[in-house]
Amino acid sequence: MALKVELKPHERIIIGACVVTNTDQRARLLIDGDRIPILREKDIMTAERADTPAKRIYLAGQLMYTAREPRHHHEIYFKLIQEIVGAAPSVWPYVEAINNQIL
Repeated sequence: MALKVELKPHERIIIGACVVTNTDQRARLLIDGDRIPILREKDIMTAERADTPAKRIYLAGQLMYTAREPRHHHEIYFKLIQEIVGAAPSVWPYVEAINNQIL
């Protein structure tokens, strides 16, 4: 099934390994393909904004999602997970749910 995306003027979107930047008018895209990572600009976490443990985990997940070889990011992801669960064991159910979504 295709994904319909409407971009605001100058909005960016990541499709696969490419960053697509819209021009100065609204645009509608129909993206058809299997297992292509897509991230809208509002959902993209940058290293500069990843200033909490949860945001760093989000960034690691995003890097795994968009990478051609997600395993390259597993080590840092699992290290971050260990740190957050060690500091706050009550987050384990959330971590487990996130891991299930990643799998």
